Amino acid sequence: MSLMTEVGQKAFNLGVPIAVHMDVTYRCNERCVHCYLDHDDHGEMTTDEIKGVLDQLAEAGVFFLTFSGGEVFMRRDFFELVEHARSLMFNVKIKTNAVMIHEEEARRIRELGVDTIQISVYSHRPEVHDAITKLPHSLERTVRSIRFLREQGLRVTIANVLMTANYSDHAGVQQLAAELDAQYTLDPTITPMMDGDTSVLALRIPGEELKQVFSNPALVENQEEFCAPPKAPSEEDLEGYSCSAGHSFCYISPYGDVFPCVQFPLPTGNLRQQKFLDIWNFSPQMQEVRSIQAKHLTVCSSCSHLTSCSRCPGLAYVEGNMRGPSTADCEKSFYRTGVPTANMLRLGLSKPQSTTGDTAHLIQIRPIAVPA
Repeated sequence: MSLMTEVGQKAFNLGVPIAVHMDVTYRCNERCVHCYLDHDDHGEMTTDEIKGVLDQLAEAGVFFLTFSGGEVFMRRDFFELVEHARSLMFNVKIKTNAVMIHEEEARRIRELGVDTIQISVYSHRPEVHDAITKLPHSLERTVRSIRFLREQGLRVTIANVLMTANYSDHAGVQQLAAELDAQYTLDPTITPMMDGDTSVLALRIPGEELKQVFSNPALVENQEEFCAPPKAPSEEDLEGYSCSAGHSFCYISPYGDVFPCVQFPLPTGNLRQQKFLDIWNFSPQMQEVRSIQAKHLTVCSSCSHLTSCSRCPGLAYVEGNMRGPSTADCEKSFYRTGVPTANMLRLGLSKPQSTTGDTAHLIQIRPIAVPA
């Protein structure tokens, strides 16, 4: 076990919020076709409010801090926020489309000691990437910024979200990442929009293409282990928990709302009304999330995929039940292993029901409230 894994496990066991993802704005200079956010400003926290929250996070034991959006550089005070975070000794990661990063911004990021910058690239082909972002020349500007950042010796990760418009381009993006000396990550997850609109689910790549991705050794390490048939869960497995959401990790919105995770839109409190530690320690919703063990899952507790599935309790929650299955994760587990899940067997399915196109409306999605 690595040192960081050991630290993370200890934080989980003790209920210490060692990592926080904070969106400082939902405003963005791109309009990505798959984005789940409402890009209007409904009253973001001020500079002083965010600094006050950062002080509270430091007091609570947070160490890993991810700044994201929207586009973080839409805030003119963003470097002031990063500087305050670094003064509190947070390990800072930034998620950005990098369109607004030039040489001066890259130099400033290095001077502030930012650990990693994660940048979304959807295709190595400008016509595909720019069609997804709806911003002309966005790929050209993003790639130029990555070069600036790498010249400063900064660690860059290229995040490649797969959807119907770009699923055949992942090899090209991976090659681009290698040419830029950046890390590469791939994610086939498309989530519903904040207002509950499921039309975006039509962008999920079809199952057969998903199967090809999972069986590609250039994209997936330890191929034999990754695609191996699942093993029945043990008694010890049933005593376990889904993920770190609400245990050692949480998400804060630009309006001060606290959620177990960025993909788990269960409101637990607001930092304009309560202290962070009061929400973290005493929120009934946060306590409920922490109480759910694998044995409490209504369908998944009997599933052979239990220990190997990427089941997200947040995605299950937006489908109506945080203790239930996540349709998208069931689909991924099936196409990864070829073995039907308990949820599929319950529904009498030999393969996952499509969650794209005309069937998207069949999933009951819980809308997410935002300030008026």
